[in-house]
Amino acid sequence: MNVIKWILSLLIIFFLVLFVYERKKIKSNNTNKRINENSEKITDRQYWVDLVYKISYPLLNNLSKGELKKLMPVEKNVKGKEEEHFAYLEALGRILCGISPWFESKESYGRERKIKEKLKSLALKSIHNAVDPSSHDYMIFSGKYGKQPLVDSAFLAQAFLRSPKVLWGELDKETQILVISEMRKTREISPWLNNWLLFSAMIEAFFLDIGEEYDEKPIYYALNQHEKWYKGDGIYCDGPEFHWDYYNSFVIQPMILDILQIMLKYKKINENDVEKYLKRSMRYASILERLISPEGTYPPIGRSLAYRMGAFH
Repeated sequence: MNVIKWILSLLIIFFLVLFVYERKKIKSNNTNKRINENSEKITDRQYWVDLVYKISYPLLNNLSKGELKKLMPVEKNVKGKEEEHFAYLEALGRILCGISPWFESKESYGRERKIKEKLKSLALKSIHNAVDPSSHDYMIFSGKYGKQPLVDSAFLAQAFLRSPKVLWGELDKETQILVISEMRKTREISPWLNNWLLFSAMIEAFFLDIGEEYDEKPIYYALNQHEKWYKGDGIYCDGPEFHWDYYNSFVIQPMILDILQIMLKYKKINENDVEKYLKRSMRYASILERLISPEGTYPPIGRSLAYRMGAFH
């Protein structure tokens, strides 16, 4: 009798375990099915648009309302409080530099167009607050606290060059005047003898493009120095000494090309010069593409590793 009870108990336990297992299996299959269905509905372009919104909206929304400095967390290093002065313009300049070609493009429909229009509206208001001295989010463009504003002003200038009709053209006249006034302050900052030369050149190229008084010397100096620093196979030195990092992509190659396009537009150089630099950039782009690992990451080499996900500039 005890043996029969023991066998029945085992059978009951077995069927309970089997029941639980089957329920989990069904639930897992349903979950995977929903994931697959959602994945099939989301295109690569939709994924990137959602990513742009996720990155850009928190900053642009708060800055457009004059609440960025109040709400944006800023990490500080042990050296001092420099980040408090520079972080806001750094974030604005680089975000707009990245999405400005998208603003300028007319190839947006449906949901994407609505997202773009929303971000564009926030961006225009944000730019005004960044350069308006009466705004709580007024940003520092001068060299009062260090050289960093030269970098971030250049990325903002590059954004305007990449979206002349929308990001620059749709700003009201008052804001345009304020932007020009603030960017002129960067002329008091001397760039380091490396990719920083292109920051001064970029701002002067921006002045040239909008019809303002500009200084051509920083432009030609930056281009000539980088010509001396070219090592072949699509690679420039970042200054007199070679550094194997991602600054050819972060700064050097894209800024050279954008500056050259402006110089060509106003017949300051010829097309052969642009073609030479373009071929170098194409070669470097192919190298960058081959560096991407199977996991979709770039190898951790050189400095500025934290944001190497943006290396395919």
